[in-house]
Amino acid sequence: MSYTEAIFIKALEGKKIPILTLDNKWHRLFTQYNPSPQMKKWEEEINKMLKRQGKLSTELKEIKILKKKLMDEIVTHAEEVEQGNKKAEKKLDENKRLINECNEKIEAYNDELLDLPALIDGVNYNLMLHTMEICYEQIQNNTAEIKEIAEWINQIRKELKKKIIRKQEKEILNNNLYQYMHQLFGGEVIEIFDMQYNPDIKKIFEPEKVKVTEFAEKPKEQESIGDTASIKNNSSIKDTCGILDNTDTSSIKDTTEEQLAQMLAASANASASAKAGEK
Repeated sequence: MSYTEAIFIKALEGKKIPILTLDNKWHRLFTQYNPSPQMKKWEEEINKMLKRQGKLSTELKEIKILKKKLMDEIVTHAEEVEQGNKKAEKKLDENKRLINECNEKIEAYNDELLDLPALIDGVNYNLMLHTMEICYEQIQNNTAEIKEIAEWINQIRKELKKKIIRKQEKEILNNNLYQYMHQLFGGEVIEIFDMQYNPDIKKIFEPEKVKVTEFAEKPKEQESIGDTASIKNNSSIKDTCGILDNTDTSSIKDTTEEQLAQMLAASANASASAKAGEK
């Protein structure tokens, strides 16, 4: 006898154990997932005895009904025998024989029905002990696995927090890089940087687009100092190309689109160099 079995036996003392094979919850917990051979054996034995018990009870009722009918016929046949009826005498003897058989079966069935509950309880007790052992073992295994899974979850949770922080740092860095490039080149040039991870940032910092070609496509004879002044007053170009403030505006009238673009690029490079020197 194992240590756990001794504990279980003591725990079952004085307890009324239900018939396990009639318990749906027991079936769901223990017989649906690879029951042991011993458990299946005891389950079959209990079910066989329960079936026998039910059959005996049914047949016993039927025998008692038959016996009552035979006894009623004996009274009738006895009256006929007194009147000299030979056939009634034979039927009377037959009924007495059948009644004796009924009495024998009733006695045998009653004896067996008296023994079956104790036999069922014995096998059911063994099945209960075996069930408790399986339950204890399964709980221990599940507890160990639960601890292992809990440790894994805690580790993953830590890794997840690190990843979230890392993701936020990358997003902030991208935002700062975008703003820096935006300040240097403006919305037109910054189109080369892909901001798909957070398109809203691009919308916030994207200025009103000003195309250089709008000024270069005009015929030279239609350009005026007013046109040049509008270029200087545009906030996007003025922020990006501060050098225009020191440039002779009359000379811009005679520049081509390509020359003007080169001037803007040189101005952006100069501005970037100046800010890098300040840092």
